[in-house]
Amino acid sequence: MAQSSSIADRFKSLGVKLGAREIEQPRPKINPFSIENVIPGRIEKNALGEVFIADQHHPADHRHGIQTLFPKTAFHTLARWAGNPALSALPPQAFAFLDTETSGLAGGTGTYCFMVGAGRLEGDTYHLSQFFMRDPGEEAALLAALESFLAPCQALVTFNGKSFDAPLLNTRFTLHGMRSPLPALGHIDLLHLARRVYRERMPNRSLGSLEAELLDVRRGDQEIPGFLVPQYYFDYLRSGDARPIASVFYHNAVDVLSMAALLSHLGSLLEDPLGAANHGPLDHAALGRLYEDLAEDELAVQLYRSSLDNGLPDELFWDTLERLAQLHKRRAAQGVEGEQEQAMLLWKKAANQGRITACVELAKVFEHSLKDESEALNWTDTALTLVMAPSCPAFERAEWLEALEHRKKRLLRKQGLAE
Repeated sequence: MAQSSSIADRFKSLGVKLGAREIEQPRPKINPFSIENVIPGRIEKNALGEVFIADQHHPADHRHGIQTLFPKTAFHTLARWAGNPALSALPPQAFAFLDTETSGLAGGTGTYCFMVGAGRLEGDTYHLSQFFMRDPGEEAALLAALESFLAPCQALVTFNGKSFDAPLLNTRFTLHGMRSPLPALGHIDLLHLARRVYRERMPNRSLGSLEAELLDVRRGDQEIPGFLVPQYYFDYLRSGDARPIASVFYHNAVDVLSMAALLSHLGSLLEDPLGAANHGPLDHAALGRLYEDLAEDELAVQLYRSSLDNGLPDELFWDTLERLAQLHKRRAAQGVEGEQEQAMLLWKKAANQGRITACVELAKVFEHSLKDESEALNWTDTALTLVMAPSCPAFERAEWLEALEHRKKRLLRKQGLAE
């Protein structure tokens, strides 16, 4: 034993450490490019774990492009269009703006929402929070943190969220045994409204196109195409290097800010469509259809007439003119004085340009309202001439010929000119 102790003492004197307790443990490696070191943010702990959150706060006078984030008007018309009039009574602070970044674009139970950007108005500040899961094990904590953020809100604003973001988040909540807060919120999907309003002017109505055209927003060099977002996240999970993911944070933040600005823009437009700047005949034609659908006929008439007076492309011009004539016809049937005459003026203008529908409508008016079978027969013959012309498409001939021949026989019988 003495010899053994002596050997141990000699090892110690030479600096040799004996036993596991005396071996210095390696220090954990610090990743200089972890998300915490790349993106300004915080780690939030809740009952379901941890989640990384990046926050932005913008003052009330902040402009996203040329548009403020705070709405200047109530959303009466927009709420009616959304089928939820109660939304018009909500204060701006009741709306939440939401956009997800996912591990795939197809949806389904295998698709994660690895980042959720959500914004809301808090007093005179716009608060944007981006919830990010550093690994898939943090998803439940992310959802819990998002639920807390949305708790004060009563309505949700998205861009294509009814078809994608909301169903996907509902699925993720369900998979974790949690009740999603989204179904309880009123929902305005700006994609569907933008498609209605800008259907003629803008063939591409993506959020990026709308913000550039309407809000004068120009994204910076950090912007990446949306289709690359899943790959950036998978690369981050493999490498732990969050530097490229900073572009995803930028992309998501601009999306959420653009939704707030676009809601303000569209809300103001729908409250005063004729007074809005930078909206020409193409937009007025589309807005006329929207207000007609909302049964606001007088405003629809004004919008249609404005579009017709200010240079619509040829085919859209005649389509809008016939829509306006039909609107006058409907108002005439409701007993509004002078509406039938307005409709007839428009139909005669269209009929003189070879529009078969207008000829048929004139024949109907003369036969049924004015009891002038002779004039009704003249317009029926005009329509038949157009239908039988070599330039008439076969599908139009098939659509009109039988009905017109039947109408002509009836009118001839009325006049005693046929059996």
